[in-house]
Amino acid sequence: MLNLSRSVYRYQPDMDRDLPVITAIQAVLEINPGYGFSKLFKTLRRQGYRWNHKRVYRVYCLLKLNKRRKGKRRLPSRFPEPLAVPPAANCCWSIDFMSDALMCGRRFRTFNVVDDFNREALAIEIDLSLPAPRVIRVLERVSLFRGYPEKLRVDNGPEFISLALADWAEENNVMLDFIQPGKPTQNSYIERFNRTYRDELLDLYLFRTLREVRQMTEDWMLRYNNERPHDSLNDMTPVEFLQANNRPGNSNPAWN
Repeated sequence: MLNLSRSVYRYQPDMDRDLPVITAIQAVLEINPGYGFSKLFKTLRRQGYRWNHKRVYRVYCLLKLNKRRKGKRRLPSRFPEPLAVPPAANCCWSIDFMSDALMCGRRFRTFNVVDDFNREALAIEIDLSLPAPRVIRVLERVSLFRGYPEKLRVDNGPEFISLALADWAEENNVMLDFIQPGKPTQNSYIERFNRTYRDELLDLYLFRTLREVRQMTEDWMLRYNNERPHDSLNDMTPVEFLQANNRPGNSNPAWN
């Protein structure tokens, strides 16, 4: 009556056949619980597994790991301007602050530094208070192994408009590029990084002490720079992208 074969009607999936896929998925998500399917599948491919996306997605759904997409109403921009992509490392760094709280309710801040060229996380400084002199010390520490940037893209926070930071930038020939007030999209690279950092670490765990935050952030940064594939970098990690575009003879300190 239904034109349905008995073999199709009586078919039962062989779960033992999917055990290797289940084990591999759980191993990745145990370390990176914030990954969605796309990032999970690319990570499995980087680890050498050759299952096609349909099989992995079927098992992914079977385990009920689907992440609900957060809908957000956006108004179209009337005059969209593409964010410029730097031609090399150290051409432009983006810096910004974030905040969160410990289990006791005490709030802490993070100071994030990202190289716009390869989206590499250069530093995440964490403390209860991060005044301008502390910001300068972090930038100096990063510059020891990376060299000074040509430009710093910043918002109009009190730490960034201070005379101390302006004097440091002038002494080291670094231009401060201030975005327009109320226009966070002009600093999209660091804003996108902040979202990833919050989704994959800050919102997933409860922290008892600053030491826990610092240790887990350090481990997350290593994975972010060395293991996490980026769509905008042709599915390469920040370190791989930097190495692939490391052209001899470039005068930028980061290439030497």
